Amino acid sequence: MKLVHLSDLHLGFRQFQRTTPNGINQREADVALSFTRAIDKVIELRPDLILIGGDVFHTVRPTNPAILHAFAQFSRLVRELPDAIVVIIAGNHDMPRSSETICILRLFSPLGIHVVDTEPRRLSFPEHGLSILAVPDLPPGSVALDPDPSARINVLLLHGEVAGAMPMHAEHTDRAALQIPVEAISKPAWDYVALGHYHVYKKVGPNAYYSGAIDYTTSNMWGEREEELAQKLTKGLIERDLDTGKQKFHALPVAREVLDLPRIDGKGLSAQELDGQIAATLAKVAGGIDGKIVRVVVSNVPRHIMRELDHKALRDAQRRALHFMLDTRRPEVSRPNTASGSPGRRASLTDLLRDSLRSRLLTSDIDREKLIDLGEHYLREAEALGIVQNAPTAADEL
Repeated sequence: MKLVHLSDLHLGFRQFQRTTPNGINQREADVALSFTRAIDKVIELRPDLILIGGDVFHTVRPTNPAILHAFAQFSRLVRELPDAIVVIIAGNHDMPRSSETICILRLFSPLGIHVVDTEPRRLSFPEHGLSILAVPDLPPGSVALDPDPSARINVLLLHGEVAGAMPMHAEHTDRAALQIPVEAISKPAWDYVALGHYHVYKKVGPNAYYSGAIDYTTSNMWGEREEELAQKLTKGLIERDLDTGKQKFHALPVAREVLDLPRIDGKGLSAQELDGQIAATLAKVAGGIDGKIVRVVVSNVPRHIMRELDHKALRDAQRRALHFMLDTRRPEVSRPNTASGSPGRRASLTDLLRDSLRSRLLTSDIDREKLIDLGEHYLREAEALGIVQNAPTAADEL
């Protein structure tokens, strides 16, 4: 018996305030195209079982185009694979906050899709000797994750965070996700554990996997992309033979390239020299940067150098790319590396504020240095009013 596992579709996701000729947010259109390609691949693989691990939509109340596109593609899926079992669970982005609100995913039940949204359900298919325990995203707490001892094949489908598996860039969501103990998904009786919530392909147990998302739909795509590059991964879905345990990850081409270009060390460079390095880095992009999502990180750049950069050239890059981000980072201030209780001053709130704002993902219309200056200004005001205690000011650190 062959299954396909995909997750975190995030249909209706919007970003960057660019629109198509039809007035649809460009990133919403991109994600819709990535989903169409994912369905194309599933139909090509012709599995017996299709598991979708939640976050079908990006919001509880998605846009009409997102709903229509999802219905059309799921209709196509069940039409092309009429004998396949399709199971969808609700993720934290799908789950209504009010018990009086019905989950939008129930729209797909009339198609013959098994939708699990409000509580865990065990789905039994005796003709296949198959039992599926489907667990949607629920408030953190205890959910019994026990296989069916009478079934030949036990599959667990759930949406949440496996303890210790999430990197820092993926830990903060708009609502706490179901917390999953590692031991619960590592039971030998589970023939396969299909997970949703984390957007990068990852093995977290003997037979337990996050399939990852089908496109870049998080608030920190750059942390996500860095992790993928380090592991030579991309977006995709999982194909697994439940009888043999043989598994394959199928890469899926995203609708739009997301490029985290080689970093530039600006130490000792003049503004003109740095302009030249930025231009050379962009010029090396195969096919150019037009229409792509691009980031260039430049470290060790003093504030006065940033002000002298060729901003006309940077605006041209922003115009050409769907989104261009020049992430400039000022030189780090050398401080004693002191442990708790040892001599020396610990990092101040000002230090923590600067570090946080330097690493924070910003839209292209926000000046990072001005934001940091404003943050420091408010911090000094809070200290003067007695709201914050013992917060060294920038002047104190000089």
